[in-house]
Amino acid sequence: MYAVVKASGRQEKVAVGDVLLVNRLTDKPGASIELPVVMLVDGDSVVTGAAASKASVKAEVIGEERGEKLTILKYKNKTGNRRRLGHRQDLTRLKVTDISAGK
Repeated sequence: MYAVVKASGRQEKVAVGDVLLVNRLTDKPGASIELPVVMLVDGDSVVTGAAASKASVKAEVIGEERGEKLTILKYKNKTGNRRRLGHRQDLTRLKVTDISAGK
């Protein structure tokens, strides 16, 4: 059984025991959260739409971390204008603990 859930503006395919990185959440490590379900696949049956909203995926917040460094270079020709920036995204690591169909 697996589900496709909405997590921080993206859709992620998850199964029980999976660990995933999402954009930073305000929840503290050890907290349990529920993710909205877009699609649920259980063997041969596929549930989408309003029936999928009855299903639930529970995850536990493992911790917070930062993503890898991105380097942004801006350059304008003939003016000597150069600019170098960096960015590291704040992330939250989640572990999926339970998927229920909620019939």
